[in-house]
Amino acid sequence: MAKTITLPAAPGTAELYGKAVTALLPGIGKPPRVPADATAPETRYRLDGVRVDSAALQAYCHATGQRFGDTLPLTYPFVLQFPVVMKLMTSDEFPFGAVGSVHMTNTIERKRPIEAGEPLDIVTHAENLREHRKGILIDVVSEISVGSELVTTQTATFLKQQRTSLSDEPRGPEPKSKTPPPPDAILAVDLKRIREYAAASGDRNPIHMGNLPAKAFGFPKAIAHGMWSAAAAVANVEAQLPDAVTYDVKFGKPILLPAKVNLYTRRIDGGSGESKGSFDIAIRDRRKGFPHLTATTREG
Repeated sequence: MAKTITLPAAPGTAELYGKAVTALLPGIGKPPRVPADATAPETRYRLDGVRVDSAALQAYCHATGQRFGDTLPLTYPFVLQFPVVMKLMTSDEFPFGAVGSVHMTNTIERKRPIEAGEPLDIVTHAENLREHRKGILIDVVSEISVGSELVTTQTATFLKQQRTSLSDEPRGPEPKSKTPPPPDAILAVDLKRIREYAAASGDRNPIHMGNLPAKAFGFPKAIAHGMWSAAAAVANVEAQLPDAVTYDVKFGKPILLPAKVNLYTRRIDGGSGESKGSFDIAIRDRRKGFPHLTATTREG
């Protein structure tokens, strides 16, 4: 039966990452494969009266290029709900480990801008456990409210890589590498900036914190957080977005640090019938043009 656990305070992410790493250990951790009869956890986690720390918000804005003001950046609710998400993903009910899972997509549905001083209630749950060609997907959904008013819904889709019944399906042609067109801007990011983001966001996943821990998880070097790139990509157009907006992000190849990457921002208002504040956004490799991130903003 579904139940809701109300947390007395925001969980400490350092402790949660310790538990997440323990979940990888043979024998005492979670099984290496998600079984075919696995189900999404029924337990919801709730955290009430969340207050934004002004210094942490300012540090986040510095790390991402977002504007520090009276309202929260579009992507900041991800940071606020992140400790609750980690609490869920490190629970015994969750079907796979938090560390080592791949953040595939992210959707933020903002109903209205959130004032920095508003107290927020967060309820997080998991749903829609399903097979994918590369493994098992699950959606982790956080509903963020001010009193009885829902102000933002944040949905992250995570992948546990393993072989499934869909693994032999046709993959389609591999995209060809080609020199990308001139960018609208160039984003530069290094390990120092990503560590600043990690401190401001609480997301200290080892794959972001240094080359040695990243190599332990199969990466040649430390990589940028996907949600750092999502925040940096939308920063220059955020002031042009409507109050009610949906920001859909699909993550591609990770950004190996240090890096300079191309940012593309295309307004699609006008004859297509799209409403004000609609943008197509991409971050691409500077030499080969493959995507690190593709995204859209749409009203409502």
